[in-house]
Amino acid sequence: MHNPPDLRYTPTHEWVRWDGELATVGITRFAVEQLTEPTYLELPALGSTVEAGKPFGVIESVKSTSDLYAPLSGVVAERNSELLDDPASGRKGNLALILEDPFGRGWLIKIRPQPPVSLEHLLTAEQYEAQLAAEGH
Repeated sequence: MHNPPDLRYTPTHEWVRWDGELATVGITRFAVEQLTEPTYLELPALGSTVEAGKPFGVIESVKSTSDLYAPLSGVVAERNSELLDDPASGRKGNLALILEDPFGRGWLIKIRPQPPVSLEHLLTAEQYEAQLAAEGH
């Protein structure tokens, strides 16, 4: 299983990409494969705070319901509007993006982390893949 080496990972299968200002968060291809077909996604409101290691949202699929865990503490600066329903316009969200491109267009939220920012508590791609192997995946 290939996980991008430029990302950091949580043991709970979220990834984070730090661009120096915002941290983009999504779920890994492994998590997507375990979920199969997502049916519902709940993300925090813009401007709300998330805490590292605590749930920030929920994803449901035909197979299961899973909490989503924040890799960093901070304020939610963006939500991936392509994934979410927009009742005001009647537009349906496209949860298939999470399946099709989990490390790209399927991102979930962007966090403005509380300084000082450190990713050292998160797993490298190599460490994450070792965790998956140790779990028999």
